[in-house]
Amino acid sequence: MGHYIPRPTVHVRCVTEAGVGYIHTKKKRKARGHTLLYRKRNRPVCNMPCYSLRNIIKYPRAVLRTILVVANNIYCVPTYLVWMFLLLPLRKIHESYYYRIEGILFHWLLANVSMWSFTAGYEVVEMGDDITTAFDKRTLVLANHQSTSDVPLLMAAFNAKKGILPNIMWIMDRLFKYTNFGAVSLVHQDFFIASGKKNREKSLQQLKSHILQCYVPRRRKWMVLFPEGGFLRKRKEVSQRFAEKNNLPVLNNVTLPRVGAMKAIMDMLGAPSDMDVCPPASTSAPVTQDAAVKQSESNNTIINSEAINKDDDDCDTCKEASYAMLNGQAGGCLEYVLDITIAYPQGKPLDLPNIVHGMRDPCQTFLFYKLYHSSEVPRESESLTQWLYNRFYEKEKLLEEFYRSGSWPACCTVPSTVVHQDLLRFLLIHLFFITSTYVHLQLILMLINYTNVMYVYMLS
Repeated sequence: MGHYIPRPTVHVRCVTEAGVGYIHTKKKRKARGHTLLYRKRNRPVCNMPCYSLRNIIKYPRAVLRTILVVANNIYCVPTYLVWMFLLLPLRKIHESYYYRIEGILFHWLLANVSMWSFTAGYEVVEMGDDITTAFDKRTLVLANHQSTSDVPLLMAAFNAKKGILPNIMWIMDRLFKYTNFGAVSLVHQDFFIASGKKNREKSLQQLKSHILQCYVPRRRKWMVLFPEGGFLRKRKEVSQRFAEKNNLPVLNNVTLPRVGAMKAIMDMLGAPSDMDVCPPASTSAPVTQDAAVKQSESNNTIINSEAINKDDDDCDTCKEASYAMLNGQAGGCLEYVLDITIAYPQGKPLDLPNIVHGMRDPCQTFLFYKLYHSSEVPRESESLTQWLYNRFYEKEKLLEEFYRSGSWPACCTVPSTVVHQDLLRFLLIHLFFITSTYVHLQLILMLINYTNVMYVYMLS
């Protein structure tokens, strides 16, 4: 007959989101004719289900968030459009006041988008160069493009900085025009660029015209461009084939950029002092030579200009643009180029649905800043191509090291800083849009009632 042989009690600690529990298991085994009962080690279990409270409420929370975001779009976007319509007489009287008000409302609208990611727990962390000097200056922003969450997270970063979002111009794919925010972008006079080789030259000419007719007269400051021309997952294979064909580095975390749009921008907004920075390709460029040589040596790469002009978005037709088109206004010149490297945890980007429903676990997205003065950027086509390619080679190295070790270069002027949002300001902005929606609805009802009364009066 078996009997118990005392053994030390082993408590195995189990830590989960649900709580902490201990296991006490018994197992029989025979030894010397006796049945021994003992407590087994190293078998963790929990005293609660392994689904935490967060997991339990995840789906109801996602549904509620989706409803709130849809409602947010319903009472914010139309309100913005109605106010801009009601203020059209002011545009005739004093256009600068009209667009100043428009910029404020546009900023408040994008602040709502910033709230979506912030309330879902998706923080933005900034590091790199100090960019405060560029806040009120004409600045071209270049960023790698991984997913639909890039723009909302950039909005969240810019929302916390004074004066950027009211005076920003986004360059985006033409398909975005047909979304709910497309009408807002049309009023704000963002630029929609058409992709594809057939539309290339026409789009670049339209971009130059848009800069002269909208960006400069409205006194916009920042202009955001994604040089890759599409999401990483869509362009990666094509980019790697192009790189192999032209003996360029094969990139995995970014794609080779398209140069045409940046070439058009630099030609239209370059200062007079920039005109002679980059002489013809047959001579050397003193201002940019060190940087170009340094990057070329680090990558052991010489870009084949003919291949790039054939297969990528270069824009030699932009050469006819000149500073004279800006009417000699110094304020029309580009002063800085801000290179932003966007990095997601473990290389797994968020997307817009994640930001809306918030079902993905909270995480941090990193923005690494590198600020260049416009005089550092060459104007000549081949040199500009090399310069932009070098920036994306640097991005590749930064992202590869970050995904491998989770670290960034130690020589950052600004250490890692989490972007904080003002919840009270969010509340006040929502109250404004909700109140405006109520007022606009009352005006519409009054107009309908007045129309009905006039109709009955005319019939009588």
